[in-house]
Amino acid sequence: MAKTRYARMYARIFRILGDLTPLRADCGQLCGGACCKGDAETGMRLFPHEESVLPVTETTDGGRLCVCSGTCDRNCRPLACRIFPFFPTVDDRGRIFVEPDMRAARLCPLLSNAEDIAFDPRFFRAVKRVGRILARDPECLAFLRAATEEIDTFAAFLG
Repeated sequence: MAKTRYARMYARIFRILGDLTPLRADCGQLCGGACCKGDAETGMRLFPHEESVLPVTETTDGGRLCVCSGTCDRNCRPLACRIFPFFPTVDDRGRIFVEPDMRAARLCPLLSNAEDIAFDPRFFRAVKRVGRILARDPECLAFLRAATEEIDTFAAFLG
């Protein structure tokens, strides 16, 4: 029953995001698709219960990844890929914000050149809406809170 509920939630989330990306163009042309350079052991961490709609590889620390060889069916990308390099963070009051995911800072030129880039506001509205949907689920909210803390730590370190 829960698997079906999560499958419906992620199907809705994927529809909301559709083909939106941070730019109105293919940002992979800026960096040669740096975020899509994968192998049999690297991938994107899955959100809670996202394995209900995607294949999963367990990591040694108990995390779940969707492993990518560098090319994929874009309709089958995990949520982390669809929103990269941004993330729906949550504050102490439960408000959702879309912020740069500083864990991606060394990989993505969108984060190092953000002031010079014309981002697509539709993407950010969609990610915020997705964050609100995720925050309604206790496990997803806990995941958002933990990721927010990690992103904030990275941002403080990178200063």
